[in-house]
Amino acid sequence: MAPCKNMTSILTLIRLLLVATMLTLSFQVSLAQSPVRDYRRAHERQILAEFTRLLAIPNVASDSQNIRRNAQFILEMMQRRGLNPRLLETASKETPPAVYGEWKTPGATRAIVLYAHYDGQPTDPKQWTGTLPWQPVWRSAALESGGKIVELPEGPIDPEWRLYARSASDDKAGVMAILTAFDALRAQGIAPSLNIKFLFEGEEEAGSPHLGEIISLNKELLAADAWIICDGPVHQSGRKQVVFGVRGDQNVDVTVYGAKRPLHSGHYGNWAPNPAMLLARLLASMKDETGRVTIAGWYEGVEPLGEAERRAIAEAPAYDDELRTQLGFARAEGAGKSLLELINQPSLNINGMNSGDVGALARNIIPTTATAVLDLRLVKGNDYRRQAQLLQEHIRRQGFYVIDRDPTDDERKQHRLIAKVIIRAGGYNAERTRMDLPISLATVSAVQSTSTQPIVRLPTAGGSLPLSIITDHLRTVTMTVPIANYDNNQHAENENLRLQNLWDGIETMAAVMMMKPEF
Repeated sequence: MAPCKNMTSILTLIRLLLVATMLTLSFQVSLAQSPVRDYRRAHERQILAEFTRLLAIPNVASDSQNIRRNAQFILEMMQRRGLNPRLLETASKETPPAVYGEWKTPGATRAIVLYAHYDGQPTDPKQWTGTLPWQPVWRSAALESGGKIVELPEGPIDPEWRLYARSASDDKAGVMAILTAFDALRAQGIAPSLNIKFLFEGEEEAGSPHLGEIISLNKELLAADAWIICDGPVHQSGRKQVVFGVRGDQNVDVTVYGAKRPLHSGHYGNWAPNPAMLLARLLASMKDETGRVTIAGWYEGVEPLGEAERRAIAEAPAYDDELRTQLGFARAEGAGKSLLELINQPSLNINGMNSGDVGALARNIIPTTATAVLDLRLVKGNDYRRQAQLLQEHIRRQGFYVIDRDPTDDERKQHRLIAKVIIRAGGYNAERTRMDLPISLATVSAVQSTSTQPIVRLPTAGGSLPLSIITDHLRTVTMTVPIANYDNNQHAENENLRLQNLWDGIETMAAVMMMKPEF
């Protein structure tokens, strides 16, 4: 009978420990959230007023005048907060500056950098539905769910409301969450145990071509034990997450050629080559029917995931079926693999195509050129320069004469198939941090302290960030703590931010700032 009594005692002890753990977690959540949440509730309108003023400034990186207006606005935000801000410029001072600030703790020997970016993707205002990119508007719900344009009420604000504007989620939400988290902690007299550094970049969406130079010019200033990136969406299930890596990225423009002038499709069809058809065939040769890239060598050198990474993917909520239903397609690519498995493989995507006109402007012509913009996403082990080279070699194997400019008349006579391939500036490699490092565990613990649900831990995000540029220049590690709603339409028209995601993001960033330096 003794073994049974011992087993009963052990089971009872386990149950008590589980209850104690749950109570402790509940207490941690309450402890982490209450002061920050109290501050936010008391200052919601001031927070949103400052946020919408920031969103109203156009922020495409190539728009130098407005991008500097953004930098100046954020500089002034940080000046009002006493964060000793400054603009970090390149040697030429002609590129978008990064905005730097700091919150120093006397005696602290550890430091983290909190990073977000204030630039956004280019956008066509005509494609937005009932609103404009840089005129922030509130809707009562997501546009796709019938959300109507509303005004902020005098009383409580529905946390399901959405703020529509370019960069509402990607990534001015990160800037706002970080600075408001600082406000809340300081107002409550809560000081961190770390030195906190803030860096807001102005050309992430352009590939961060000058971030390396900015870091090189300010290495001591930007040195830290870790860079925590506030960018991207939470998990599709709504759970918070910590992501330990990102894909690399390289964009390539491919243009193929037909006749030197547009031709009547009746008079010359079936005789003059149609560049749109040539391009369609070329692109179709790059992937098979399952979505696997067929370019030779595309998957070579990929660094396999370790046991911890594979386990994290297996433990993440299964959401593919729900996501397919929401997005309205019957079958995913990938030969049965899950979304989380596939984002850990290199990919090739067509961002856009152009040849002739469609809709009301369509004409019976054979166009002169056809162009596609290709997006090469890389994983750990790929090199962005080599992936672009593999693409060019594939195009040559399809019979194309590859050049990096428009063809001459002599080249047109000599070559039946001509492709102009432009490898855009701003490419970089993937990056991934080990999930078992002390700083990794500390970050997970900090984010978990703000949620009653288990957070999601992922080895790699599907999107790209310039994390390899950071680690190439500094001895540090990087992790991403995203806050935006997953259905935020980032990079597209009708970009939006669910209000509760901003409120949650403020609490999350405050918890990250309060990490203990035992890593």
